[in-house]
Amino acid sequence: MAERGAADPAATAERIWAAWRSGERIAALPAGPRDAAEGMAAQDALRALAGPSYGWKIAATSAAGQAHVDVPGPLPGPLFTRFRYAPGDRLPSHDLHMRVAEAEFAFRLGTDPDPEGDVLDAVAALHLAVELPDSRYTHFASVGGPALLADAACASRFVLGPEVPGWREVDLSTAGTELWINGERVATGGGAAVLGDPRTALAWLATALRGFGHHLRAGDVVTTGTTTVPPAIGPGDAVRADFGELGSVALSLAP
Repeated sequence: MAERGAADPAATAERIWAAWRSGERIAALPAGPRDAAEGMAAQDALRALAGPSYGWKIAATSAAGQAHVDVPGPLPGPLFTRFRYAPGDRLPSHDLHMRVAEAEFAFRLGTDPDPEGDVLDAVAALHLAVELPDSRYTHFASVGGPALLADAACASRFVLGPEVPGWREVDLSTAGTELWINGERVATGGGAAVLGDPRTALAWLATALRGFGHHLRAGDVVTTGTTTVPPAIGPGDAVRADFGELGSVALSLAP
C-alpha cells in the first residue's frame, strides 16, 4: 500500500473548526497530521479561523498527563481570546466534553524574550489561573500528539487570576495547590507536577515554539499546565483553585 501524502492543514483545521462551532465530536481524522510539524501547521490554520489569541497554553506537562493522552512530552497550544474569562465569572458549560478543571501557574511577559537569554528576564508577572481544557475529539486520549496539536492542544476556557507579589523569591516547585468543587476539596498537587517547576515549562515552550517558527512576545500569557490530577466538573458547579499563601481563583459554571 502506498504511503499517503502530507495532510492538508487547511482541511484538517476546517474539520476541527466545524466541530467546534456545531458542538459535535470527531471520531477520527481520516487524513489527519502524521507528525508534530503537520499538527502545528493545522493548528496555525485553526488559529486563523478561531480568531485572536493572547498567549499560549502547555498541555501534558505532568507525567500523568502525558501517560493519559499517550504522548512523549508537552504540547503547545494557543489561548484564544474568545475563551478568556475573569475570576468570579460564570462560564458556559453546556458544550464541555472533557469536563475537568486545572489549577495552573501562568506567566505574563513584559518584553520580547531574548532568544539568547533567559526567558524569565522577559516576565512581568506570575498569575494564578484555572483552565478548563476541552477537545473536539470523541476519544481525545487516544488520537495521538499530532492530532492533539491540530486541535490547539485542547484549548478552551481559561481564567487568569491575580498576580503573585514577589514571585521570583517563591520556590514554585514546592508551592502547593488544591482544587475545591462545591466546597469540597477534590484534588491536591503542586508546582513540581509541571515539568518539575513552572519556570522550566516556560523555558521549554520558548524553545519549542522556535522550532515551529513561532516566538513568545511582549504581552503574551503562558499557562504552564495542571498542577493536580484534573477533577471532574459539571454544570452548576462552583470551582476554586487554592494556592495557599499565594492566593486563589474562583469561578462558577452555568447550570
